[in-house]
Amino acid sequence: MDLSRALRYQPLKLPLFPPQFQNPINHLHPKPTFLVPRGTRLMVTAKKRPPIEGVSEELNSIANQNLDFAYTRRQVRSAFVEVQQQLDHCLFKLAPTGIRTEEWYERNSRGLQIFCKSWMPKQGVPIKGVLFFCHGYGDTCVFFFEGIARRIAASGYAVYAMDYPGFGLSEGLHGYIPSFDQLADDVIEQYTKIKGRPELKGLPHFILGQSMGGAVTLKVHLKEPYAWDGVVLVAPMCKRM
Repeated sequence: MDLSRALRYQPLKLPLFPPQFQNPINHLHPKPTFLVPRGTRLMVTAKKRPPIEGVSEELNSIANQNLDFAYTRRQVRSAFVEVQQQLDHCLFKLAPTGIRTEEWYERNSRGLQIFCKSWMPKQGVPIKGVLFFCHGYGDTCVFFFEGIARRIAASGYAVYAMDYPGFGLSEGLHGYIPSFDQLADDVIEQYTKIKGRPELKGLPHFILGQSMGGAVTLKVHLKEPYAWDGVVLVAPMCKRM
């Protein structure tokens, strides 16, 4: 028994190279090692977000929820719609009126509820073309893009946007992208459905990507290069080779 106890706590034989040099990321950012006595309970807590200035305690309480899941993100969005509309920003204060909007949820082939939104020109204005939007990593299609979409729609274009799985109002773990390739496929699937609408038949299709959405847009275009009549990139997350 004494011998087994002694062997149980012997250190493992180290490989030729230490672990931190086997992975270049670990080498650049070494992680600290903690020795915790057996039977000790550890508790990890997230740092509390600072309160949002200028809003009520009730709204701060809603905003302070765990946003990992879609139902809490949707609750926050519903609570802050009025606050968003009153923001002192040209995108909201000078947004064109009369733009027709529609919001809906649709299950994709992976069983996830995807949030979509459209902005259409005023009734009676002919549609020149269709623009599809890919948002950035820390973004959603219903915040700052709301004002941009209204401007584009006022110019005679139908605008469609979606929240990726795990982002904004769509289902999925918040901000988690298990596969960038799958993310591009999710975008293709959703926008292919919209392209099939009768009112969009024969119109040119453009895709706009901002920040990480620029990388998504490039990936989508590489997967189906003949499906688009034009690509627009705004500060795309890509590296020049």
